[in-house]
Parts: sequence; C-alpha cells; structure tokens
Amino acid sequence: MMPSFLDKAWSPYVAGVVIGLLQIPAFLMIQTALGASSSFVTVGDALASWIDPSLLQIKYAASHVAPTAKNLWQVALVGGIAIGAFLSMKLSGARRQPISPIWSRALGSSSATLRYAVAFVAGFLMLFGARIADGCTSGHGVSGVAQLSVGSTVAVAAMFVGGIVTATLLLRRI
Repeated sequence: MMPSFLDKAWSPYVAGVVIGLLQIPAFLMIQTALGASSSFVTVGDALASWIDPSLLQIKYAASHVAPTAKNLWQVALVGGIAIGAFLSMKLSGARRQPISPIWSRALGSSSATLRYAVAFVAGFLMLFGARIADGCTSGHGVSGVAQLSVGSTVAVAAMFVGGIVTATLLLRRI
C-alpha cells in the first residue's frame, strides 16, 4: 500500500526507494548527487561574505557561494526536508514527544535544554566531520554507495562502527 502524507510514519523501505529514485533527476538535471552538508557551507559562506567580502577570495568559500545549480539544489533540498518534515508532522497529527528515557539515562538528566545542547554540539561535530570527509552521511551513504564508490562504502562502514561504539559508550553497556 502506498504511504500517504497523513501517515504518522512511512516504511523505511518505501522512504529509501523514494530517496534513491531522487538520484535520477539530480544526475539528469544538474549532474550532481544528493547530499546535504554543502548546503550549510553555501549558506554560511554567503552570510559571512556579507560581513567580510574578502572571504570570497578564498577558493573554497568562493566555490560554495557561487549561485550554481549544485549549490542551490542542495540548499533547496535541505530547506525542503525541513519544510516537508514540519508539514508531515502537522498533516499526520503527530505530537512532539517528551524526552526519551534513553536520552535521560545517557545524559543523567531529563532536561530538554541539555538534550538540545548535546544534539546541537553533536550535529556541529557531524557537519565538521562531513566537510573534512568531503561529504555527509547522506552524500556518502545514499549517493556514494549508489555510484559504487569505494571511499563512500568505507566511510559508511566507519560511520556505522562509530555510531555503534558511541551509542554503546553513552548507554554504558560496555
């Protein structure tokens, strides 16, 4: 059965197929794959260049601020993800849940503020690592593996191992 925007959740298999199929128009229309981390660099560099235009003399920054199809595609993709998640939540009638007992146990507190702070720092570290790795989890996992990239396959394996080790340590199961 096909999922609806009114469903509280989609099957991960259906969602995975839909995301995988998005690769086709991305490659055909703008010769690039799905990814998200470059959009943050594009927006960050654009904002920073308003404050200090000399930033555009740095080749890395200039390549991300340029209004190319690839840069704008990724910004639109990330914006669409946020808007789509919000609309899906509203249409499905889903409600925000209280902090998970897993987070409470891992953090030693049920403070939502602490959970948001930890999530923000973790997200920043993930984004920083994504730029060092020349791609994010979605870029390597969805796009790189789809292109049979050895580097992306190794990166995805390392992400899973790192995630499992981190979760195990945070949940104090070792």
